[in-house]
Amino acid sequence: MSTGGRSAGLLLFRVTEGMGGRDVEVLIGHMGGPFWAGREAAAWSVPKGEYGPEEDAEAAARREFVEELGVPVPPGEWIALGASRQRSGKTVTVWALEAELDVASVVPGTFTMEWPRGSGVQQEFPEMDRFAWCTPEQAAERLIVGQRVFVGRLRAQVRGTATSPDA
Repeated sequence: MSTGGRSAGLLLFRVTEGMGGRDVEVLIGHMGGPFWAGREAAAWSVPKGEYGPEEDAEAAARREFVEELGVPVPPGEWIALGASRQRSGKTVTVWALEAELDVASVVPGTFTMEWPRGSGVQQEFPEMDRFAWCTPEQAAERLIVGQRVFVGRLRAQVRGTATSPDA
């Protein structure tokens, strides 16, 4: 298990109206590569990535969004959702942005790894192999556990019940 590290991400959302009033749908991505293939529960993520001490968290979130989705960050006001420490020890900071995005327009970034392990063969895989707009309930099932808090914080802000992004 790794310790420490920092990641930053950007969670796109759109406001919906339902029987319970205002709510949200969020855009999340299924993690690519052989480890995540065939898994759904806790195998999705906010588009995010690591950054070093020389980079600002917001700049990293913007860079990672472009790298992972292959499209520019939509214009709009960023909403701070705060940070959350993951089981790995990494701290993830996320912003939300209200915007529409057609998932068919996404061209995911890739990474290279030896696969199968020990074969000496390098293969390329998408960082995220598909994207979907999800209700908060769907996101709670799909997102890795440590990122679910961001959907709750966003939902509270949209509904006007938020206290603090670090609550």
